[in-house]
Amino acid sequence: MLVGIIGAGFAGLSTAKVLKRFGFDVLVFDKAPDVGGVWSATRRYPGLTTQNDKGTYALSDFPMPKSYPQWPSGQQVQEYLAAYARTFKLEHSLLLNTAVLHAQLNEADDTWNLDVRDVDTAETSTYTVDYLVVANGIFSEPFLPPYEGAPDYTSAGGRLCAASQIHDSAEVRGKDVVIVGYGKSACDVAVGISETAASTTVVARQLLWKMPKRLGKVLNYKYLMLTRMGEGLFRYITPRGFERFLHGRGKPVRDSMLGSVQSVAVKQLKLDKLGLVPEGDFERIGRSTVSLATDGFYERVKDGKIEVRRDCVITRLLEKNGRPAVELVTGEVLPADVVVCATGFRQEVPFFDAPLQRRLTDERGNFVLYRHIQPLDVPRLSFAGYNSSFFSPLSAEMAALWIVNYLIGGMDQPPVDERRRIIDERLRWMEERTEGHHARGTNVIPFSVHNIDEVLEDIGFNVSALTRAKQWLMPIDPGSYQNVTTRLLERQQALQNRPKKEPSA
Repeated sequence: MLVGIIGAGFAGLSTAKVLKRFGFDVLVFDKAPDVGGVWSATRRYPGLTTQNDKGTYALSDFPMPKSYPQWPSGQQVQEYLAAYARTFKLEHSLLLNTAVLHAQLNEADDTWNLDVRDVDTAETSTYTVDYLVVANGIFSEPFLPPYEGAPDYTSAGGRLCAASQIHDSAEVRGKDVVIVGYGKSACDVAVGISETAASTTVVARQLLWKMPKRLGKVLNYKYLMLTRMGEGLFRYITPRGFERFLHGRGKPVRDSMLGSVQSVAVKQLKLDKLGLVPEGDFERIGRSTVSLATDGFYERVKDGKIEVRRDCVITRLLEKNGRPAVELVTGEVLPADVVVCATGFRQEVPFFDAPLQRRLTDERGNFVLYRHIQPLDVPRLSFAGYNSSFFSPLSAEMAALWIVNYLIGGMDQPPVDERRRIIDERLRWMEERTEGHHARGTNVIPFSVHNIDEVLEDIGFNVSALTRAKQWLMPIDPGSYQNVTTRLLERQQALQNRPKKEPSA
């Protein structure tokens, strides 16, 4: 069987590796000239680093190099993925600089025709595959707000762009820069350009709670948030085991733990002195993502190198006195040679036609995928990496094992009506708890390990009870999961070697 995979990031590469290990042929398509997905050099902005430490942000059988710092840079992550592709001999399966224009299901024989275009030559061609895996990532296309006055602004020499389109701080040397947003990329870019830009202003509609990388400058945050205990502090759709205590009789204990972290964060980052304490309590940090404080951000706010306009939005772009500028909701006009939008992404599958997209989504545009992987009524199709989490590499890899188990006939799924009920219930819960910020039903933060558990329970293999117990207090080690592949291979071989029964007379 030939499997086509769209996307060469963590999800696409780990899926290709797993499928090849089980004897499938694969072709991996990506429009970028290098592997990496969001870590591609084409999308790398100044100051880009991982949120996780290198020990937890890795694939199960390929740890990050010991020489890497605790929080690797964007370039180092891309180099890690390139090394992964070389090590597992995926390079001959890669079709880089190849954009998938259209993916059409042939209902007659259940194959897929993929119309592609070479990015360099613009030549088009068609590939036919037996199965398709979409691994283009939930951060596929940056969202640029449709600001009023954009034509006048650009005519005056202004530049409106996404954070991922700023590749070097030299691009903004001596310029007045306005950054829209307050998430990780907004703060990373602000620090990355603040030394060269004439001015750096962050315009934030809503402040988010930030977690220091080291609480009290000593305790690595991974011991608080990248454990089962840290995940259990936030109420899951159906709490189990000790979580029932944390959200029942033990709720005062749980509230005290979160309150203590909030107090430390406010004091350590000097949020009260800077006037940057977010609304609400610290529990909101887990609403849809958990954002780490960017190194140097609050120090540069204190020093005046970065200015933050909180609870504020841009109402329009304009030209004033021959120069590009922005007008804020307060009526204030700021010079703005460059407006950098760190305003999130649109999750898109533009290679599917409208009728097929409707089969994949509900009336609100959310993806209807069982376990964030499998459509309900589109054959020969799976999604990988649509369970973005704290441990995105590991989550994607476990989804890849779910897919291969499905393909080799090892999956015993509930009836379609039951799967639909499970998906609908989960989407309603996600929309409520994230206030709609769940990336069309694909973002499972902060319930990363819950999702991994559910995927592995379907397969029939999870890490041992002892390992799960250790994970309550210790950060998740992706290496603990590498034997899942081995056990699944052993089961496949046992099934293949099982003697066939003679037909009864």
